[in-house]
Amino acid sequence: MIAYLQGQALVKKDHLIVLTAGVGYLVTVGHKLLSSLTGDGQEIALYIYSHIKEDRFELYGFEREEDLAIFKLLIAISGVGPKTAVALADAGTDKLIDAVQQAQTSFFTSVPRVGKKLAQKIIIELKSKLGSLKELNLSTLTPKAQDVMDALLSLGFEENTVQTTLATLDLENMDLQVAIKTVIKMHSTK
Repeated sequence: MIAYLQGQALVKKDHLIVLTAGVGYLVTVGHKLLSSLTGDGQEIALYIYSHIKEDRFELYGFEREEDLAIFKLLIAISGVGPKTAVALADAGTDKLIDAVQQAQTSFFTSVPRVGKKLAQKIIIELKSKLGSLKELNLSTLTPKAQDVMDALLSLGFEENTVQTTLATLDLENMDLQVAIKTVIKMHSTK
C-alpha cells in the first residue's frame, strides 16, 4: 500500500500525477488543492489513501493527515464513495466537523451526489466520532415550509436559524411571500 508520496506535480484537469523516482502516480485530490498548485514541476508531498477494488486501484491524496483521517471516516459510511468523500474533505476538516456538530445538512447537500437523507446519515454516523453540539432535526418539512427554507437559504440565511424560526410560525395559514417576509423581518430585528 502507498501511504505517502513526495515528488513533482503534473497538474491535470481533475487529478495530479506525482513524479517520484521516475514513476508517475495518478492521484485524485480535492479541487482546492488542485487549484492551489501553480503549475507543473512544483514539489508536493501528499498523504495517500490506496483504494483497491476488483477492477481498479486508485490513489487519493491529502496535504494534511487530518484531512486523510476525515476521508477515512467518510468512506466508512455506506453510500459515501471516495469521490464524494474527497469533495467533502476538500471543504476543510474544521468546517466539516463544525457542520457535524451543528447538524448542518446544507453543508453536505452542497456537494454533488449528496442529498438530504445521505447528509443526515453522515451527521448521525460522524457525530458519535466527532461529537455533537446540536441534535439533528429529522422531521420532514411541509412543501410550503421547504419552499420558504429554500428561498431563505438562497438569500444566505443559516439553515438551523431558519428551521428554528419556521417552527414558531403557522405557515399553512400564510401566503408563501408573506411567510418569507415574516422570517426575514424576524431575523432583522434580532
